[in-house]
Amino acid sequence: MERIRAPAVASRKKSQREMQSPKPPCSYEIKFNKFVIFIVQRKMGKTRRAFLMELARRKGFRVESELSDSVTHVVAENNSYSEVLDWLRGQAVQESSRFELLDISWFTACMEAGRPVEAEMKYRLLEQDECPAVNTCEPEVPSFTASRVSQYSCQRKTTLNNFNKKFTDAFEIMAENYEFKENEIFSLEFLRAASVLKFLPFPVVRMKDIQGLPCMGDQVRDIIEEIIEEGESSRVKDVLNDERYKSFKQFTSVFGVGVKTSEKWYRMGLRTLEEVTAEKTLKLSKMQKVGLLYYEDLVSCVSEAEADAVGLVVKKAVHTFLPDALVTLTGGFRRGKKIGHDIDFLITNPGPREDDDLLHKVVDLWKKQGLLLYCDIIESTFVKEQRPSRNIDAMDNFQKCFAILKLYQPRVDSESQSTSEEFDMAEVKDWKAIRVDLVISPFEQYAYALLGWTGSKQFGRDLRRYANHEKKMMLDNHALYDRRKRIFLKAGSEEEIFAHLGLDYVEPWERNA
Repeated sequence: MERIRAPAVASRKKSQREMQSPKPPCSYEIKFNKFVIFIVQRKMGKTRRAFLMELARRKGFRVESELSDSVTHVVAENNSYSEVLDWLRGQAVQESSRFELLDISWFTACMEAGRPVEAEMKYRLLEQDECPAVNTCEPEVPSFTASRVSQYSCQRKTTLNNFNKKFTDAFEIMAENYEFKENEIFSLEFLRAASVLKFLPFPVVRMKDIQGLPCMGDQVRDIIEEIIEEGESSRVKDVLNDERYKSFKQFTSVFGVGVKTSEKWYRMGLRTLEEVTAEKTLKLSKMQKVGLLYYEDLVSCVSEAEADAVGLVVKKAVHTFLPDALVTLTGGFRRGKKIGHDIDFLITNPGPREDDDLLHKVVDLWKKQGLLLYCDIIESTFVKEQRPSRNIDAMDNFQKCFAILKLYQPRVDSESQSTSEEFDMAEVKDWKAIRVDLVISPFEQYAYALLGWTGSKQFGRDLRRYANHEKKMMLDNHALYDRRKRIFLKAGSEEEIFAHLGLDYVEPWERNA
């Protein structure tokens, strides 16, 4: 077994201060009298044992400093059953069967739950012939080889079934905080770690579970260890309580506001959206004004049903002008997500007829129908035979429309409506503002565009990084270029792109990295 690392710097300093002036056991309320724990110091060390004892007492467990007749649960780390048995004999204990002999993973599970958990088989230290597995007495872990986990998410099939959400949520908060500080290196460190843990087919319950995994740097490991032992991360709590982070979180939730604008507003002394809207001297772009005007709608989640309803509106408008056009829902909804914050559609025409004015015609139609609340059309800047960008996060050069549409909601059943005389139907808002992105792709680039716009962002980033570093190729949403052969590689489907890169095909719902 791997020895568990020391806690994060902040918590390590805290625990050291506490151990310099330890509180006596009686100063904590004992909530679980039937459980009396003794932690074996062997292979653990005095300092770590003291830290774990203090932690358990704070959470209401009774922990004995000396092995006594009242002890019910003996916990050991990095020790086999026979090693603990030999140690107990050295303490003149004749009847070891009166104790539950448990691995440290049981202790950390208790600390996480804040109560005693059942001493299941996977937590027990067992004799060799009692082990459910033939060749090992390790706690049960799914068949899994950490050393075979790729550093690239495009080589890991990641569904929405995340067993480690408590860790990945923490990492994403840390990544976002570093993004707000424009520290891309640390932001990516946490995003890559989150991507790896989302892939794992089991929950991490002890530090040994991440041994050998890629992207597990010191910052990441410290947060994992603290969450395992304390149930939460002090560093993440500090970020969530940080004034700058809270302000940037609010500001960037507005459509049209990024980190640069947030920095500008923060330096002006603004801290909340209420202060932003009250600041008369502030010059807002058209996009930002609309973002604030429809803020409540735009920050609320878009459901799968709403995405399907908008899809019908988009297809009807597009097919009015190009009946054979393909209109494909992309983004998180194509990856199987049930909710999102905007809806992306990729449009292409497989026939000989193309229409450079399609987006303009669609937008004009929606204006006439009273559906359009906002739009910004960006014209294509793609140049024929243009090589893919070396910047793995570069935007593509397709023609796009960033729009906000009215989605009318089903009318409320008349029987459930208020019968009050004050009820005024005119005051009832029967629509919701929804963000919709339309992207036009030439048919020969459609497979690359579909792959790029499906995401996830981390999956696409790693796919381009893999192509560049491992295959000496350049990939973006337009094309794949082989630098050694100096040729563009054509693809009529996503499967062909994966084949060009020598990768197993990954279904859209397995790209949730």
